[in-house]
Formats: sequence, C-alpha cells, structure tokens
Amino acid sequence: MINLFPEWLQIFILSMIPGIESRYVVPFAVYKFGWEWWQAFPIAIAGNIILVPFGLFFLRSIEHYLKQYPSWKKTIDSIFPKIRKRADKKIQRYKNLALLFFVIVPFPFTGAGLGTLIAYLFDLKFFISILLIFIGVIISTTITTFVFLTGRYLFF
Repeated sequence: MINLFPEWLQIFILSMIPGIESRYVVPFAVYKFGWEWWQAFPIAIAGNIILVPFGLFFLRSIEHYLKQYPSWKKTIDSIFPKIRKRADKKIQRYKNLALLFFVIVPFPFTGAGLGTLIAYLFDLKFFISILLIFIGVIISTTITTFVFLTGRYLFF
C-alpha cells in the first residue's frame, strides 16, 4: 500500500513510525530507492520530528481522557507513579542529558517516539524536550547512516 506513494513520501511516512524512525529509513532509502544519503536525510528527519510537539502537547489530554474509564484509570494510576518514582532519582540529576542520550542511542524502540513519552512522564520542559529530541534524532540518524555507508563501502 505504501508503495503507491512517491518515494519521498514513503521516506517521510516511514520515519514517523516509532522504533524505525529516521535512523533506519535513511539507509533504507539509499539501499531501496538508490537515493543519496543527503537527499533522504532531511525528509526523514522532518518525518521523524513532526509528531514530537503534538505528542508532548496531547499526552496529558490523552491521559486525562483515558482516566475516565475505570480500567484505564486503575492501570495509569498504578503504573505512572511507579515509573516516575523509580526513575525519578536517576532522571532528576541528569534529566536533559538522559533524554538526549536515550534518543541518540540507535537501538530499536529508543528514539523520538519514546523520548517524547519520557519527556512527558518526567514533566520535562516542552521546548527543551523538543530541542533535545531533535538534536538526538540528528545524531542518531547520522550514526546509523555513517555505519551503513561505511559497511557498504568496505564490503560491497
């Protein structure tokens, strides 16, 4: 289905998917579409970062909405405080650096999507969170693109 869209739009849309994000989409665009890395990089970054402000802005509303339902309220009220309390001591000291590091590490299911959730859970400042996530996405995408291009140059 996604193949029906132009390549640039496929890159943009795939970059929005948490767990995949731009870090894996740029090498994918180079391999699958034959694009140069510098062509796919800005499109993938834009797709990856576009949902972050909306996520930070709407997560509180989503949490309040879900709390209207007893089963969700029970789940949220039991899980969120535990997460906040358990990691609070570790995060409070290095909160901005921890968020940046979490987004930078190019492993599956780290990145902008979960970075947004972490910024919300620990009530980090809105604009600082967006900036740190943006920087982390650029660094992470650079790392994976560099590793991919180096491997391609050395082995193929």
